[in-house]
Amino acid sequence: MQHTYLRYECADAFSLTSSSGSTPSVPHSSSILAFLGSSKSDSGTNNHCPILSLAGSQLIGYDLRRGEPLLKIGHREVLSGGVGTGRALNSSQIVCLDVSECSDGTNRGDGDVKVATGWVDGSVRVFSLEPNEVKRFTSSSSDVDDVTANGLVHSLIHGKRSNFVGNNNEEFACKEPLVLNGHGSSPVQMVVFDKNTESVGRLASGGADGVVILWDVIAETGLFRLLGHRGPVTGITFLRPSSKSGVDGLVTSGSDGLVKVWDLNGQCCVQTLTGHRGSVGCLDCAVVNPSGDGNGDGALKKKWRLVTGCADGQVRVWSVDDVKLSLEPNEEGQGNPNEPNEKTSDDDDVFRYIGSLTPPANLHAASAANNEGIASIHFHPNGRHIGVCHTNDRVIEIYVARSEVEVQKKRRRRLRRRREKQSVAATSSEKSPAKKRGLLDDPESEDEEDDAGDAKKGTLLELSPEAIKAMDEFEYRGTIRATHKIRGFAFAPIQERGGGIRVVVALATNALEIHSLPKPPKHAPGIPVTAEKVSSLDMYGHPTGIRAVALSSEDTMACTVSKNVVKIWNVENRSCLRSLTAASSEAKGVTYYCLCAAFLPGNTHVVLCTREGHLILMDVASGDIVYTEENAHDGAIWSLDLHHPSPNQDAMSLVTGSADKTVKYWDIESQDGEDARHPMVVHARTLQMSDDVMCVRFSHSTDPTKRLIFVASLDSTIKVFFDDSLKFFLSLYGHKLPVLAFDSSDDDTILASGGADKSIKIWGLDFGDTHRTLYGHEDSITDLRFVKRTHNF
Repeated sequence: MQHTYLRYECADAFSLTSSSGSTPSVPHSSSILAFLGSSKSDSGTNNHCPILSLAGSQLIGYDLRRGEPLLKIGHREVLSGGVGTGRALNSSQIVCLDVSECSDGTNRGDGDVKVATGWVDGSVRVFSLEPNEVKRFTSSSSDVDDVTANGLVHSLIHGKRSNFVGNNNEEFACKEPLVLNGHGSSPVQMVVFDKNTESVGRLASGGADGVVILWDVIAETGLFRLLGHRGPVTGITFLRPSSKSGVDGLVTSGSDGLVKVWDLNGQCCVQTLTGHRGSVGCLDCAVVNPSGDGNGDGALKKKWRLVTGCADGQVRVWSVDDVKLSLEPNEEGQGNPNEPNEKTSDDDDVFRYIGSLTPPANLHAASAANNEGIASIHFHPNGRHIGVCHTNDRVIEIYVARSEVEVQKKRRRRLRRRREKQSVAATSSEKSPAKKRGLLDDPESEDEEDDAGDAKKGTLLELSPEAIKAMDEFEYRGTIRATHKIRGFAFAPIQERGGGIRVVVALATNALEIHSLPKPPKHAPGIPVTAEKVSSLDMYGHPTGIRAVALSSEDTMACTVSKNVVKIWNVENRSCLRSLTAASSEAKGVTYYCLCAAFLPGNTHVVLCTREGHLILMDVASGDIVYTEENAHDGAIWSLDLHHPSPNQDAMSLVTGSADKTVKYWDIESQDGEDARHPMVVHARTLQMSDDVMCVRFSHSTDPTKRLIFVASLDSTIKVFFDDSLKFFLSLYGHKLPVLAFDSSDDDTILASGGADKSIKIWGLDFGDTHRTLYGHEDSITDLRFVKRTHNF
């Protein structure tokens, strides 16, 4: 006999602004933010580009100027065996992304915008957005319909009024992305497009298996693999020093502590950069342009610089010799292209170490003391600025490139000071013994600090004093301080008035911040400047884990609580209507830790229960706290449930269960005076328990004499009482750990419960016997509900 069961599929997800890997199953990536489209519009003026941010299984595009989401990119999951509808949101998560404009090479301005994403399941999915779609999102006109402007691209749910995908109003009409499988089941940690106009549609991906794969997105096929890393690939960048040399290179980094330089024409490794003390977490390579606009002193000579970040906290800089890179595969090209470069002479190296970037010791002593590794390194699109972010830090260090004249001036000044110190040391050694310095003594000058930093990296990366060092070419510009720990950042592809730059920061609190770093004043061009926070996007995501979710009576609104933040959502389009803070109206700066919530009848107010034992009534429309029952319980209120009135009763009531071993009934009444339109709660009766109450719920019976109340306590049992008399009826025991959630069917014949023991038990309410025990969850069961008018839960 064939049975038919209901199957629920994930239709959409919301309340995520920015997410990044922090677990072994979802590794961290330095590429979690990317701007969509070109930085300039068709008229040549700067345009505000939406920024794409990782949000679990989706990409969310935000308008930074208005602080609103513009688009959502997701993927539909197709299960094997024909199971499901094929419309569910992909359960895998996105690890990294990159954006590039691609076309057939004839007219690059009319090309689609390609969004490449690397997933935990080992797939690379490339989404394509047409130019009119991108222009629609980047348009600043205010006459665009809000329903269609905030449409969902490549997503499952489209509003009935939305006609974003053509003129088809079908609910699940959307375009399928290009899926590239080559990494097996290993997570893809890096995807990078080749931004060169001569290699349109070329994509490189690196996985946790240590394999780098080159793809042709236009032909929808893989080109070749590059094998050499013994650990996960953490960074990828393309290298094309000059069009005349014909060099086509790729630089990759891995957690094995190696940075490899690949010749894509010969498909071989031409150099391996060693000397890193630990895994190399990130890298970036770009043309250094001191002027920032191509007209400065340094723009006459094209200088490529590679910057790598290591787990030892050092930011190493390497210079690129494109002449040697072009001679190796061409003039000496009789060798086997599959063999790696066997040259051992330093004179034949393509990349040459020139030093490390070190901020002033008095400005970043905290990171030096913690010795945290480097999490992200990015060049500004103008090629002048470099941003460096440490792991588990709130600071981004910004460096700026000096012009050729300033570089030589800095080098001569450093050499002159070196000679002066050597002469002073020689004179003092003859007269008196040298001064013995301690380990914690500060360097006497920044030149001594640079020499000490280079010596600390070991003998593998020693530099000649006469050579130009990294701190000769770059100077410390300023520091960007975020409000919380940083997970990633990206430079805005626009330049502010006055020559400043703008940085978008993804925080660990599920939020985005926009910071502006101004240009130093003309009278002091070398002094560090202080960045200012322009705005923040924290309305569309909870900063901490969500403790409770409540739906309105008509299922049109949802209330979610996490710590002291309460958010009201529109269920139809998943937009945030209100973002409120559960704060005390009397004491400033005092907030309440919310644990559970529920809509009151009429859906105009929300009742909140806090860890401090308070009951709070909040107005949904205004976001104000209209009533507070302080110390309603002597402990944390873990659960509440509403008792809807029966046909013969008009009074509404709710019940709360607390850690003070009591279950309290509360009547909902109207306030007196000017606040008559707002409700209040009045204590009615109390049920004393022998242990802490973890969960409490009413049965669904409308007969007051048959209505039951279920109470789960800390002793892993469920007590059943009659609601009218509070007499004991049944005791349900069988769970090994406390019960955290339960619910009864509409006919009150069975009860389903789930607890911290990861099991679900089905009970009969006639005699309290266990019908069945189900196992399948890998963690504690925190919520459980029956489907209305069924025995399905």
